[in-house]
Amino acid sequence: GRPVTVSDVQQLVRRKDEIEAQIKACYELLEGQKGVGMHEPLVDAEGFPRADIDLYQVRTARHNIICLQNDHKALMKQVEEALHKLHAREKEKHAKDEAEALAEAMSQNQSLPQAFAKVNAVTPGSPASVSGLQVDDEIVEFGSVNVNNFQNLQNIATVVQHSEGRPLSVTVIRGGRRVHVGLTPKRWAGKGLLG
Repeated sequence: GRPVTVSDVQQLVRRKDEIEAQIKACYELLEGQKGVGMHEPLVDAEGFPRADIDLYQVRTARHNIICLQNDHKALMKQVEEALHKLHAREKEKHAKDEAEALAEAMSQNQSLPQAFAKVNAVTPGSPASVSGLQVDDEIVEFGSVNVNNFQNLQNIATVVQHSEGRPLSVTVIRGGRRVHVGLTPKRWAGKGLLG
């Protein structure tokens, strides 16, 4: 059948509450009949039906209590099974979510582009430092330069000279994730236009 839902369980619990209320009402009826419970004799000392109570009502109430208690027992079993199924499904769903998250993380790693250079130093206060570039960042794109057209660091130097005072889009891999930084090459107190 279809999977158990929380509302299924809530419905079973409501039904259980109804049955408990009916059982309570039957017991109250027995109490009202001179306190005859489930087992007091319904005949007097001479063996005649007791005249001080409504025998029909007592018998019906006793019968109903027995039936309702059986229903209650069966329902409690259903509630328990439904809860087990619900928890099992939650656990399964949680495991599936984790597996999917892991698979996604793995595919992200595989789809990371090739880096062609690595940042080994960033001078404090330099344009590179201001842009948020960090040591160990692996450079994937530097303006128009990427792994496909990069020959040597002179390529980057050329892009930097042509981009003085203009923001360059730089993509790096940092801690296994792609990070974009906007870098504006410009003259500063130190050497070069980047630092």
